[in-house]
Amino acid sequence: MKRTVSALSLFITLFCSYSFAQTKVIKINATKANDYGIQYVLPKTVLTITVEYSQTQKTAGPYAKYASRYLGIPDSDVTMKNQMDYTLEKISVTEKGIPNKDQSYLVLFKPKTTAPFVYLTEEGLLCTINAEYQPEGTPVSTEKTHATATVPDVPKLNPQSIYTEEYLRAGSVSKMAEVAAKNIYRIRESRQDLLTGEVDNVPKDGEAMKIILGNLDAQEKLWAELFIGTSETRHFSKEWVVEPVAETTKEILFRFSKYVGVVDVNDLSGIPVYWNIKDLKTVDIPIPDPKKKAKEPQSIVYNIPGKAEIEIYTANQKMGATTVNVTQFGTSEILATELLEDKKGPLQIYFYPNTGAIRQIIQ
Repeated sequence: MKRTVSALSLFITLFCSYSFAQTKVIKINATKANDYGIQYVLPKTVLTITVEYSQTQKTAGPYAKYASRYLGIPDSDVTMKNQMDYTLEKISVTEKGIPNKDQSYLVLFKPKTTAPFVYLTEEGLLCTINAEYQPEGTPVSTEKTHATATVPDVPKLNPQSIYTEEYLRAGSVSKMAEVAAKNIYRIRESRQDLLTGEVDNVPKDGEAMKIILGNLDAQEKLWAELFIGTSETRHFSKEWVVEPVAETTKEILFRFSKYVGVVDVNDLSGIPVYWNIKDLKTVDIPIPDPKKKAKEPQSIVYNIPGKAEIEIYTANQKMGATTVNVTQFGTSEILATELLEDKKGPLQIYFYPNTGAIRQIIQ
């Protein structure tokens, strides 16, 4: 049964990643050897788009046209011809900060300040100043242990192992379908007799009963597949990285074909999947001040990221929307290094490495 993308029940996840729990960091002391200056870089935002989809291969059974006559199965529940369909399952948008080569700075400390130091990521993103690094957003395990009973495995049957002599000696396709249907009814009767106890040798315990019932289910499934057909599903994913530099409206993110899966934006065999990126204007962008910029080498430069709303949709269906931090839609500010010169207790500054924003300041 073919379905279009717009008719699917899609599970769309849009989320942002802020966790640097697995990030390797480096502690650098400001000493005479580096002239009490430490180089760092601020991040810019990139978005990783991940599309997950499945391929379902449906194969018609040799007795598909007899399913209604012998088993009462409607044609809508039977694969009448071989077909392959692709289904769009999940789209995720993950926010990440990467080094912005255009925002590389040097923070200078005065020689007499108390043992100044900085934590940087391996990429040079600023984590802390005069404070030990503490990963922000470390995931907490919510996994619970459940006691489960051990269920014995049911051996996988070879399809040919269920064929009876009567079936193999049938002289026509119609007769073979009739015998196959009779075998299905016999299996169902055997199952019913077991469950009601109307058999001579009742299984001694529950696990033995499960094994026998499982074997009967496997046999019935193989016989039934000769009528309704088989279905095999494989899962795929594709991802790419996009750098949001400006707002966009109804831009084609990718195309999706129920016959091929994810295709290029120029491939008209697929329907377009659009996205909007809207700058929410949460940050007032100041007019550049040349005097302020001249003081940057003696200051700590940090980001105030803006926020953007992202929507993903097709012509017929809205798939999801979320709000993310985007440094490109924000601005940069400076913090005077004089604040770090208190000999009684140096100022401790924590940053979000992912955005370059100040997380916390402790005196």
